[in-house]
Amino acid sequence: MLLVIDVGNTNMVIGVFDGDNLIKDWRIRTERNRTADEFGVLASNLITGSGINMIDIKKTVISSVVPPVAAALDLFCKKYFSHAPIWVDAKSSANMPILYTNPDEVGADRIVNSIAAYEKYKTSLIVIDFGTATTFDAISSKGEYIGGAITPGIMISADALFMKASKLPRVDLMTPPEKVIGRDTLSSIKSGIIYGCASLVDGMVKRMSEEMGSNPKIIATGGLAEIIKNISGTIESIEPDLTLEGLKIISNNI
Repeated sequence: MLLVIDVGNTNMVIGVFDGDNLIKDWRIRTERNRTADEFGVLASNLITGSGINMIDIKKTVISSVVPPVAAALDLFCKKYFSHAPIWVDAKSSANMPILYTNPDEVGADRIVNSIAAYEKYKTSLIVIDFGTATTFDAISSKGEYIGGAITPGIMISADALFMKASKLPRVDLMTPPEKVIGRDTLSSIKSGIIYGCASLVDGMVKRMSEEMGSNPKIIATGGLAEIIKNISGTIESIEPDLTLEGLKIISNNI
C-alpha cells in the first residue's frame, strides 16, 4: 500500500492507496510543531482505526509547502514504516517539463496537481486550487507546465477584511447569497467575497487562455471549489482528490 501526504499551510491531507484505488483519506489541521511521535500516534489512530494494517504501507510520498514539518515527517516515516519518504520537488516532474524561469520555485502542490490533471485529461488545462492561497496553473497541450498565478485565498481575504474593518461581522461563506446586490451588511459581505472570487476566477481564466492561445479545459480543486464552480462561468469540473492522485502518479514513476 501507498501512503500519500499533502502538507498545506492550513490543512494536511492524507490518503492510502491500494494499487490505483484510494481506499481512505483524511483532512487534518497543519500543526508546524508536531513531533515525529505525535504524527505517529495520529497516523496510527487514523489508519488502524480504518481497518488498515500499518505494516502493509510500503512507500510514502509527501508534497509540502511548510518546511518546518519536514524533519518530523521524515523521522515519522522512518520510525513507524521503516522507510524514508519520497519528497516531491521540481525533479519529481520528470514527465512534465517545467517552463518556470527557476523550476525549483514551483510549489510541490502545484506540480502534483498539474501532473494529475494532465494525466487525466491529456489536453491544455488551467488548474485552480482553492487553498490557503488560490493558485492558477497553466499546462500546455504537450504536457508542459507553463506557469501560473497566485492570489490570496478566500479565507485569507475574508479574515483580513474582518480584522481591519472592526465593524464588519464575520459571515458564513459556505453558501453564496441569492443576489449579487446585497440589501444588508451580511449579504453584502458574502456577495463581495464569494461573487468577487468567482469574478476573479473568470477574469484570470480569460486572460490566461488568451496568453496560452488555446481553449484550455478549466478544472478546480480545494475546499471551496464546489461553491465557486456553481457561480463561475468558466470552471468545468471539480477534482476533489487531484492532489492525492498526483502523488500516486509520481510514486508510480519513481
